[in-house]
Parts: sequence; C-alpha cells; structure tokens
Amino acid sequence: MDYKSFNVDIKDHIAHVQLSRPEAMNSMNTEFWLELPQCVKAIDASGEARVIVISSTGKHFSAGMDLSVFSNPKAVPMTGDPGRMGENLRRVVMQLQASLSSLEEVRIPVLTAIQGGCIGGALDMVCASDSRYCSADAYFTIKETELGMTADVGTLQRLPKLMPQGVVRELAYTGRKFTAQEAKHLGFVNEVFDTHEALLDGVMAIAASIAKNSPLAVVGCKEMLNYSRDHSVEDSLKYMATWQSGMFRPNDMMKTFAAKATKTEAKFDGVWPVKELFES
Repeated sequence: MDYKSFNVDIKDHIAHVQLSRPEAMNSMNTEFWLELPQCVKAIDASGEARVIVISSTGKHFSAGMDLSVFSNPKAVPMTGDPGRMGENLRRVVMQLQASLSSLEEVRIPVLTAIQGGCIGGALDMVCASDSRYCSADAYFTIKETELGMTADVGTLQRLPKLMPQGVVRELAYTGRKFTAQEAKHLGFVNEVFDTHEALLDGVMAIAASIAKNSPLAVVGCKEMLNYSRDHSVEDSLKYMATWQSGMFRPNDMMKTFAAKATKTEAKFDGVWPVKELFES
C-alpha cells in the first residue's frame, strides 16, 4: 500500500517504516493517525516480516500532534450541547489511543530509532514500541503540559512502567526536555548512537538478530512480556503454561540443534499470514 505519512520497505524479514514528512517535522496529522495502524497491521498480517523498525527523516523524529487534528470541526466540534461534545471528544481520544496501541497489538516486535526531537504525541508513540534507540542529539518532552493540557494517548500510562515513578512525575508536571543521555541512564532507551546514520545501522543490526530467531518463539516472547506487564506473576505463569501447551512444537528447536551441530544458520518458517474470517 502507498501511504502519505510513511515509506515502507520490507527486506530480509525486516519491515522498515519511515516517517516521511520532514518538511513538517513529521508532525502527526490526520493521515498519520489513520495510516499507522493500517500500516503495522498490514505488515503483521502478511507474515512477511519478523520485526518492524520505525525511524524518521529530517532533523527531528517528530514534532508530535499536528494541531489540524483537533482544529478540524468535523472531528472535534466546538459548539453545541456540552454533553454530546464531550462524548465525541472521548471517542476521538480513544481512536488516537488505539492507533498507537497497534504497536503493542501486532505479533512482531517494534523497534523505534529516534533522532532529534521526540515531542508530545511522538513520545506517546515510542512508549508503545518494544524497544527504543536514539542518536546523541535526541531529546524527549511531555509537551502537552506546557501547552495547557494533559497528555492523553499513552505516555502517562506507559512511561511509569518504563522509568521510575518520581522521574516520570517530574517530567509530566514540568514538561521539561530530557536528553538522550538521561533517557539511557533511566533505561528508557537501550542505546545511544553518535549519529543518525549510526543509529539506523545499529537498530537494523539488532532487527536482523531478532529476525534470525524462530518467529514463533519471538511472538511468544512479546505476548508473554506484554501480558506479564499488566498482570500478576501468578496469573502470568498460568497463562505461560497455557500458551506453551498450545503453541510449543519441537520443530524449531530441532532446526536450531541441527544448525549448531553443523555450524550453519537455522532457517525457520515464518508465522502464518493473518486471514480475514470472511474473505470475498
């Protein structure tokens, strides 16, 4: 598919999704919010890729929410009955939340490569990815507070599970920038690279390492990690046992053992494409 907000390339089981509006600082306009879940779900459904890398173009990763999203009277009416206006705004916010949650819901890992500013809604987005990496010039900010509103599409819900509560609260209350080095120190990003080019090369190397593993094993890892984050240890262990009883098969393990014995690289089948229940 062709997208207005992204360039997409799939090679060697890695799907590279690039934000493609550098002239607008890759701000998240209406097309972005509609296309992001379409894009990642289509990649996941095809079964062709085993990992998604999201990067950007230009000086900044993304300036965050494009004001056109909320200034569109068709999407967010500003006149009329207050109760109906409020109900409509709630549905709009939940649609935006669902767009970013698609990064968690797809079966395969999503890695984000961040350069320059990662502002407001862009921070919401990268919080929903599996792992984050950045260049030395990167910075992050919960910009919404400074603009007079509360961040509402994921940062305040996900960031406290990725960084210490006290730090997250300071960042949310002040809206101040935090640097690549601070993000690395706090464990928000896995690695800081000197340049944008080194960042992309490094993240692609990590993606290639993921893509070499059994896709079914990696899918299971993501499913279990997401479930464990939101449930008790006891519940997560029971779910793990249930998953394993249904999903575990020795085929991929046998391929791994055979490859190690012959000092070759194991070749795995991909995950099955996702089919619509009723197809024309």
